[in-house]
Amino acid sequence: MTTASPAPRHRARPSSAADLLLRVAERERENLSRTLDALSASGTLELAAQRVTAARRRFVLGSDKSAAYAALLATDLSAGMSNVTLIEAGTARSLDVLCDVRAGDVLVAFSLRRYARRTLTFAETFKREGGMVIGITDDPGTRLAALSDVVVVVGTSSVSHADSPTAVAATVHILATLATASAKGARRRLDKRADLARTLDTYEMNTAAGSPDTLPTTLRRDKK
Repeated sequence: MTTASPAPRHRARPSSAADLLLRVAERERENLSRTLDALSASGTLELAAQRVTAARRRFVLGSDKSAAYAALLATDLSAGMSNVTLIEAGTARSLDVLCDVRAGDVLVAFSLRRYARRTLTFAETFKREGGMVIGITDDPGTRLAALSDVVVVVGTSSVSHADSPTAVAATVHILATLATASAKGARRRLDKRADLARTLDTYEMNTAAGSPDTLPTTLRRDKK
């Protein structure tokens, strides 16, 4: 967890850009190493991936800066599995989701400092309605951690005015990779997406065999 607020960290910055670069790079390496070591030791990231894969429907939520992490996870999950929905708390769509929560539904919620209330309120209601909550947060003592069925804690310590995104983004990437690698039909879906992208001429550089739109070789099994 990052304890210092943005303003003091900004005032304490080194006078030279070169010194600041070195300090930022070192802190980011520390954050990433500590977070991944802790997640590997606890097994919570693998457990979260199992819950996502086994879910009937998957919802992803984040507010403010966390909305970017939620969008990244939803995009990467939807490439390999169906029924992935990115939602925004406090909207009419979010109310529709809460009206229809069923057993087997999973919500992955991001709550990082300063902990947006609308995310927490939505997650509490989702769980009360019978869904499972996977919380990704920066402190095991947060409100989201207390209500979550699975808690994934990431480091956001920073020498910048902004809390570090590095370990959060890496955690999102690994979670999506693990969940997709275990998802039934993932290879077929990835291949179909690539074929459709070529047919529709969606991208400037269309995907081909061996592109990122395939399962990692080390994780690839028979997912047809």
